[in-house]
Amino acid sequence: QVQLVESGGGSVQAGGSLRVSCDASRYTYSHNCMGWFRQVPGKEREGVAAICTGGGSTYYANSVKGRFTVSQDNAKNTVYLQMNSLKPEDTAMYYCAAGDGLDPMRYNYWGQGTQVTVSS
Repeated sequence: QVQLVESGGGSVQAGGSLRVSCDASRYTYSHNCMGWFRQVPGKEREGVAAICTGGGSTYYANSVKGRFTVSQDNAKNTVYLQMNSLKPEDTAMYYCAAGDGLDPMRYNYWGQGTQVTVSS
């Protein structure tokens, strides 16, 4: 059963912006954080950003700090990742998940992913 659904991925040139969304309207279980992760084939999944404690706290990987912003709209049950100043190395499949922190081992519920491709 799919409870988290990502959307908004696509192709963009380096320096551009993109916003990906996570529809959590079907997810009704308790959690501390909603997180964003990314993965390239052949590499381990990487924690990108998380929003926790009802939106009171946010966390970011050093590689995206200052460029990406995570936010949530409680009325729409949606979590967003605004990605600015995109770089080719940001190219990956982006996943949203429910759990805690930025360690994927602490997340139990995952979406199907949305592809982000950044060209130089």
